[in-house]
Amino acid sequence: MSIEISDLKVNIGDQPIIKGLNLTFPKGEVHAIMGPNGSGKSTLAKVISGHEDYEVIGGKITMDGVDLLEMEADERSREGLFMAFQYPHEIPGVTNANFIRAALQARLPKGEELDAVAYYKQLYAEMDKLEMDRKFTGRAVNEGFSGGEKKRNEILQMAMLKPSYAVLDETDSGLDIDALKVVSEGVNRMRSPERGFLVITHYQRLLDYIVPDVVHVMKGGKIIRSGDKSLALELEERGYDWVLDETAA
Repeated sequence: MSIEISDLKVNIGDQPIIKGLNLTFPKGEVHAIMGPNGSGKSTLAKVISGHEDYEVIGGKITMDGVDLLEMEADERSREGLFMAFQYPHEIPGVTNANFIRAALQARLPKGEELDAVAYYKQLYAEMDKLEMDRKFTGRAVNEGFSGGEKKRNEILQMAMLKPSYAVLDETDSGLDIDALKVVSEGVNRMRSPERGFLVITHYQRLLDYIVPDVVHVMKGGKIIRSGDKSLALELEERGYDWVLDETAA
């Protein structure tokens, strides 16, 4: 069981961004994508999640054999896909507690109601693990949050929703070292044979805490090289020019 991307081609307007990308990440594994600015990493994440600004002009994305491109974004979420954004959105007027509760309720069979007592017990337990003040339950989603608080809130949502696949777009962006450790520990607690992760990052430092099974290098809208964790260490030491030059040769 996996998310499989085959010969994916994506435009923004008339501009090609992803140019025949192939990638598979299965349940039970963490795959990392690294690459220079403008390589299409965040575009890939948004296309997987169903962002409407991107035009898929070719290729396929399937999740456990089901065509993701035929689903709206909310359908993808209910089917088990989770997206953590580089810049999490603010939702004024909607509290964290109500937002997560509504998302969980939407996943229940018609006519079944979420148990409020059990819900808050689980919510508080997950917040404690992420060192989040329980007052955040009554605050509007991400409104007035620091960068670190927004990222913890994304991991809280993931912990409550328990997706089958999670795409984390630059989760380390804007985090100090303490927040990075807490967020990474939250991700690591979610690692499971029943869950796959795609982690997008510029920096190797995140991969010291969330150790990937596979590292992919993306350039020019394609995956140009894949390897184990040692590939990320080589990139940190030698830079992207090294792998680009070697690929060209």
